[in-house]
Amino acid sequence: MSALNGTEITVDDDTAVLPRVESPADTGPLAELVAHDITAWFGQHKVLDRVSLTMKAGGITALIGPSGCGKSTFLRILNRMHELVPSAQLAGEVLLDGQDIYDPERRLMDARRAIGMVFQKPNPFPAMSIRENVLAGLRLTGTRASRTEKDALVESCLVKGGLWNEVKDRLDAPGGGLSGGQQQRLCIARSLAIKPRVLLMDEPCSALDPTSTRVIEETMLDLAREVTIVIVTHNMQQAARVSTECAFFLASQGTPGVIVEHGDTRAMFSSPRDSRTSDYVNGRFG
Repeated sequence: MSALNGTEITVDDDTAVLPRVESPADTGPLAELVAHDITAWFGQHKVLDRVSLTMKAGGITALIGPSGCGKSTFLRILNRMHELVPSAQLAGEVLLDGQDIYDPERRLMDARRAIGMVFQKPNPFPAMSIRENVLAGLRLTGTRASRTEKDALVESCLVKGGLWNEVKDRLDAPGGGLSGGQQQRLCIARSLAIKPRVLLMDEPCSALDPTSTRVIEETMLDLAREVTIVIVTHNMQQAARVSTECAFFLASQGTPGVIVEHGDTRAMFSSPRDSRTSDYVNGRFG
């Protein structure tokens, strides 16, 4: 695992360690993702209202807030999944390195290749082997590769996903036969195979045991050196442990979700500017 510097912060009476991800200047350009004035509807119901957020290159941005405040909707907007819902509408723009992913001249597949997604519930293809699961993205995107290239890619992605040592001797076993934590890491490896510049993660540890959660978090911290990560989490200790930036979403009394406060995670947890942020991160509601 990569060396990390730790900074202690306090969440109520519990002390958590907030690792800081160093800027990997030697790994090539990293992607910055910017949402500008995002407003979203499902039919006539407005779920987000003029949400703007910069997700810094090479960092881990955590989206926190109570259920129903629009975090997961916002996450899906970031890789054009929102438009798959027939009643969904959207205003605003999402810029990847300054280019709007919703530009009519930009292909949907290009946006999905650049911005990958890992879901709350692990979803490997159960009939496919571990190897085939990792390579599935190549088939979907029409990417050609030799057997040697595929073998190298499988190993590389499983190493980055923190799974290689556990499965290297049974790559032809069904992906659906792995444990829940292993399946989630397989899904991360599958997402990495098409070399995304941003990786979105929607509560990736909510269904996992503490040991699997720790491994996933270590994997995220390592991956941040080569891919920008945005994660939705309801676990405040997890947000403190893994994220460099944090955005607090809130929707109250039937109003659409907004960002109450965002910025450096240490500041958000130790000295938030808004009393509602303080109440939420310290467990007084939510």
